[in-house]
Amino acid sequence: MTTQNKQLFELGTIVATPGILAEHDPIELFPYLQRHSRGDWGDISAHDKKENDYSVSRHLRIMSAYTLENGDKMWIITEADRSSTTFLLPDEY
Repeated sequence: MTTQNKQLFELGTIVATPGILAEHDPIELFPYLQRHSRGDWGDISAHDKKENDYSVSRHLRIMSAYTLENGDKMWIITEADRSSTTFLLPDEY
């Protein structure tokens, strides 16, 4: 799937873990949320990108991974029921 200019799925309630909030301002994270919601899955394998593409239309869990400007890794996970989307550090999973 190529990145779209529109949101591909509902995000539900947006939440962030204490670890990500301790290191990053929520405003800084917003562009990554836009990328996630538009199908730019970030730094994941080609296989995982295909899984996400499949998951969008099948209402399954969606996970993106990004490397932030300071080199930190961050994950964004939208639950299968689209009730919530979570920002977290990989070690908080």
